[in-house]
Amino acid sequence: MMFNSNDILKLVNDYLDNTVYDRKPQGLYQPIKYVLSLGGKRIRPTLMLLAYNIFKDDPQTILPTACAIETYHNYTLLHDDLMDNADLRRGHLTVHKRWNANTAILSGDSMLVLAFRQMAECRDDKLREIHDLFTKTALEIGEGQQYDMDFETRNDVKEEEYIEMIRLKTSVLLACSAKMGAILADAPVEDAENLYLFGEKIGLAFQLQDDLLDVYGDTKVFGKNIGGDIACNKKTYLLINALALANDKQRETLQMWIDKQNPDLQEKIAAVTELYNEIGVNRLAEEKINFYFQEGLKYLDAVKVDADRKQEILDYTKVLMNREF
Repeated sequence: MMFNSNDILKLVNDYLDNTVYDRKPQGLYQPIKYVLSLGGKRIRPTLMLLAYNIFKDDPQTILPTACAIETYHNYTLLHDDLMDNADLRRGHLTVHKRWNANTAILSGDSMLVLAFRQMAECRDDKLREIHDLFTKTALEIGEGQQYDMDFETRNDVKEEEYIEMIRLKTSVLLACSAKMGAILADAPVEDAENLYLFGEKIGLAFQLQDDLLDVYGDTKVFGKNIGGDIACNKKTYLLINALALANDKQRETLQMWIDKQNPDLQEKIAAVTELYNEIGVNRLAEEKINFYFQEGLKYLDAVKVDADRKQEILDYTKVLMNREF
């Protein structure tokens, strides 16, 4: 049976909603339940199950592994929000705002352990391969986060460095998810690798789109406050290219806003956005998004199964990359 993405999403949400945290103290597990109840697109488990479904018709059998990835992903978001001091996640208060920073750290750490425990529920003959891929990916994500933090104190970050950072911080988890689905479905090694590369390129496109949405998106659709990256001088694709391509006057104005202490944030966001428009980095970002999206589709096309078996994951990817601006 071929499942569509809505079927898959229901499977994932039902599994997460019915996961029982019967350990104590509740003060540790309530924030975990809260984080996982906030919804979201469940992109990573959906990709895993759709990738599995390319080869086999029973994706529901690997739900624990798919939901381990979702638990791990939400653990990274919980800690990211704390590091960024973000107020909202998916339109709701972040854990450190609803509870406190110590709770966010400890509950996040426990989510990581729970993710590894869920991952261990996969087939015994695949456990070592799945564990090794998951561990490698988790280490890469930490490396990407460190690069992101390092970039905060640098004004010479190059575009290629940024792309490598988001590959590690964001793309590898999508790539890992797609490849895990293939591995658990006994797919040929070459197909599993092509699905990894498919996920990696789509992940780059997805993160670049996230950068764009942070400036040009709608809070109600995006689930986060618009302009957060500009407010905290985050080195994004947009800012890096704006600094590189600006004329002297534009660069001076941009640097003034970067250096200004305690600015009016709405004024800063509006001014920097106008500079982005003048320099044209929004168009550059859109072109780069499309480039990586098309590269990803090439790797999906290379998977050696009938096109109709790949249609659902293709349709899902197209919907994913056309979120409202």
